Order: sequence, then C-alpha cells, then structure tokens
Amino acid sequence: MDYRFLADILGWIGSMELLTAYFLVSYQKISPSSDGYQWLNLTGSVFLLINTLFYGAYPSSFLNVIWGFIALVAIYRIYSSKVRT
Repeated sequence: MDYRFLADILGWIGSMELLTAYFLVSYQKISPSSDGYQWLNLTGSVFLLINTLFYGAYPSSFLNVIWGFIALVAIYRIYSSKVRT
C-alpha cells in the first residue's frame, strides 16, 4: 500500500470538506449550528490531521486538532440539546 498516496487523498478530501463547509455557511445554504456543517468540519480536520502528521507539518497538525476539537464540542452540544427537547 502506498501510504503517501493515501495521505494525499485524505488531505485533498479534508480540504474539500472544509472548503465546502465554509462555502455553504458563507452563502447561507447551511446554518453554522447545523450538525452537517460541524460534521464536515470534524471529518475535514481529521483527514487533514492525518495528512499533516504524515508529512510532519506540525503547526498545521496542531491547527487541525483544535479545529476538530471545536467541531466535536459543537456536535456534542447540538445532540445534547436535541435530547433535552
């Protein structure tokens, strides 16, 4: 298995997910408080984290850990508020 190719594919998918999320929220096609937006952010940041760790880009890795954590907390809040209502 070519891990470099896999890391590149995951990096491109993650980049497209984050750009898609940004586009959708910027043009009001999706709400920033929607679970779809947050899932795009979470999976995009995880895929980019894998890519940046593979290539040793640690400042970008740090950014993606924080980005993913923010999305994870937002997803938790979205689902916990749905359970309460």
